[in-house]
Parts: sequence; structure tokens; C-alpha cells
Amino acid sequence: MANQQLFLGIDCGTQGTKAVILDARSGQVLGQGAAAHSLISGANGRREQDTAQWLEAFTLATHRALLAANVDGRTILGIGVSGQQHGLVLLDDRGQVLRPAKLWCDTESTPENDRLLAHLGGEKGSLERLGIVIAPGYTVSKLLWTKEQHPEVFARIARILLPHDYLNYWLTGRSCSEYGDASGTGYFNVRTRQWDLQLLRDIDPTGRLQAALPELIDAHQPVGTILPGIAEHLGINPKALVSSGGGDNMMGAIGTGNIKPGAITMSLGSSGTVYAYAEQANVSPDASVATFCSSSGGWLPLICTMNLTNATGAIRELFELDIEAFNALVAQAPIGADGMCMLPFLNGERVPALPHASGSLLGLTMTNLTRANLCRAVVEGTTFGLRYGLDLLRQNGLQSRSICLIGGGSKSPVWRQIVADIMNTPVICTEQSEAAALGAAIQAAWCKSWANGHEDSLAVLCERCVKLDLASETLPIAANVAACQQAYERYQQHVATL
Repeated sequence: MANQQLFLGIDCGTQGTKAVILDARSGQVLGQGAAAHSLISGANGRREQDTAQWLEAFTLATHRALLAANVDGRTILGIGVSGQQHGLVLLDDRGQVLRPAKLWCDTESTPENDRLLAHLGGEKGSLERLGIVIAPGYTVSKLLWTKEQHPEVFARIARILLPHDYLNYWLTGRSCSEYGDASGTGYFNVRTRQWDLQLLRDIDPTGRLQAALPELIDAHQPVGTILPGIAEHLGINPKALVSSGGGDNMMGAIGTGNIKPGAITMSLGSSGTVYAYAEQANVSPDASVATFCSSSGGWLPLICTMNLTNATGAIRELFELDIEAFNALVAQAPIGADGMCMLPFLNGERVPALPHASGSLLGLTMTNLTRANLCRAVVEGTTFGLRYGLDLLRQNGLQSRSICLIGGGSKSPVWRQIVADIMNTPVICTEQSEAAALGAAIQAAWCKSWANGHEDSLAVLCERCVKLDLASETLPIAANVAACQQAYERYQQHVATL
């Protein structure tokens, strides 16, 4: 056992926290654990979380993973944390959290975002200045919202952290941010990799926000060593190194080996994401493409759709179907669902850019209105949104030789075939479906390796630790591709009328 090199990877998501124990020497995941979070939902699109839940779930998931792996926590050499992007965690000068964290899926700050976007000179001005177009989910509008809705909280802000930054702060007592997650704040320039301090001064001339910013560090730099009390609480080695960590998409890229051009990662989670590695910050003229920084030293152009398994789940619940019964119905229906088309914009939508849209069902007739067609239509409709985004990435010069599928939806063979056919690209899953938690563990091994004088490059670690599930490989079927293309064109026509 002495030749193992054990790392803990944590992914703090919207639904819960996942933990994996990785042996970076053999590349094997030895055990995993999970614990759930709940959401605070309210009118106007409020979506918040109590950060104390994250700490409880972190602890529980870690204990469960150590138990499943049957290893002693004192042998853990390092910890990497992946967190949901864009969320806002505010601390006072004693390090106490001031209010619940506002999440990526919160749209309550839409009016503030509209005003900030106008201030930047619209989409074009935002792209020129920051390299991204700020959206209501980003952190910057949440700051302005806090100032206007909760001035008493705003007056006490001493630290502004993203969810993964906050967990790193809890682990180490140090306030830092890494370029990948920082690039989703809306007050960060992705080309120069620096905070846009002027934008924060425009929101608050006193300089309070600027003073509350975390220090920026490189992806391979550790935040520090775990605090003794937290190490004891988690049952972890008190010398464990905490890596820079990153946003869930950046960590998912590492966890799928997406660290050089040519690979595309597609996540079928509650929201859908498509992203690829780029060596330069080629900012797309299309506002829907977010040219974030990666957490491996490059850039990570990304599109995100707001409706994926949350939409398929809504139809499943409507018909009271379990996953298997739902998939069986999807498989029964023909491609194009007999002409039924669903625009699954139950949450509004980011890609295509229709923030105020709601969902709709089109092309219904007396003969095609069946449960199977409706199940098929929601899977196709959500996947068409990802195709729309993939086309935008391709127009920006990204090559896609194959697509690596992750997230809950990737476990469905039916859905994998639909993705392969709609994208006309081979699809494969990784053995480890918790790609973000795995990526965080790999990044922790990379940080430790840097500290030891470059034993292993990130590429070597990814090669060793990211394993493809060859049984999941799914190739496009020519006849299906043609039928899917027709259905996709119909979807595009429907979208155009909105």
C-alpha cells in the first residue's frame, strides 16, 4: 500500500457534493461518496443555498468516500475542490458568511445585469472589454443586486468568493481564486487574466469591492495546507496540500482529459454544457460562447443550455415514469417524434439566447400525441440546444473528432445514440461519471507534483487517471443522421419564430 499516492477530489454542485479518492499512481478511483444539498427557491427566479450545507455535505461525502475506498484519511496527500460556477459567497471581516449564496441558476438579478450590460456598451462592449458577455447568472450582477436590495449586508462585505473559493477558504483560511472560475464572474478580463477593478469601482466607488477580491493564482499553484482543526474534523492528513481547484466545467475538462485541442466534452446534467480546450483566447463574436479560462493553463470556450435533465425529468414526473420506462418510450418513438417538436425552455434559455422564453410543444396532431413521442421530443429538443451550441463552437474554429459525454444523461444508451446522430460525431463516456470530482483530484496530484519539482505533467496524470468506457462508444448511423438533420432544421425554424 505504501506506493499509493492518494488524493481527495470534491465536487460541490447544485444538487449535492461528491467526493472521490484517487490513487494517482495506479490511476484508479478507489472509492466515492455523496451527500445532498437543498435549494432555497423564491419568486423572481431566486435560487440560493445555505453555505453551511456545503460544509456538512463536504464532510459527509469525504467520510463516505474514505469508507468506500477503505483507506486511512491520514494518507491523503492533497485535496482538490470543484465548485458550481458564478455563485456569490460574501464574508464579513470575521470570515462569517453574510447571507445565503446566490447561485448560477438564480435570475433575480436580471434587471441589474441589463443595466450593467448597458453600462458596458451592450454585448459588443462587454465582449471587447471583458472577452465575455455578462449574463444574469454571472457574479457581477449579484453584487449590484446585493448593494440595492441588501445595503446593510453590502456595507459589511470583507471578502467576495465563488463557491469553490469559499470551500478552499474554509479548508486553508486563505482567500484565493484561480483564473478558470474567476473568468465566470463578469469582473475579470479573460484575455489579460486580470480583475476589471474599474467595473467594481463603478458599482461601488468606495473601493470596498476591490478590497474584498481574492488573490489570483495559477492553476498549478496550491492554495496552501489544510488547517489542523479542519484536517481533524475531516479525518485527513494535516499536511495535505489544497490545490487551486476550479469551476465544475474546468474540473470536468481535466476529468475527461480535455486539456489539448480536438476533444469536446459535453455534460448532460440539470443544465447542458459543451466545451473544448483552446490555446489562445479566440473570443467568439457570438454572445452565447463564453471564452472562459481553463484550469490547466489555456482557455475553455463553452456554451451552456439552461434546460436538460431538468426538462426530461419534468416529463418523466408528469407520466410517473422511472428512468428505464422513460428510455424505453424514447426508443419506441421515431426520430423527429412523428413531427412533434418541443422547445424545452422551461427555465428561459441561454443557448439559443432566449432568456424570457417559456417551453412549447409544436406540431401536435390527433395521431402523434402519444407518451412515447412526447418523451422523445423532450430528449431531442434539449439535445438540439446542445447542437446549436456545438455549431457555434465549430464556427469559432474548434475541431471535434469525438465527444466525451458526462453527467447523468450520459448513462442512457438511447440518449448517447441520439447525441451521436444529432451531432454526427462519435460519442464515448469516461469510466468515471463524476468527471468534475475526478478532475479536482487529478489537479491536486498535479499541484503536489509541482511542489515536488515536476514529477508528473498534467498530461501524464490525465493519461493515467482518465479511463474511457469502451463499451459506451456510440457511432453515428448515417440514416439516423439525415433524419435528425431534418428534425433539427424544423427545431431551428420554430426557434426563429421566437
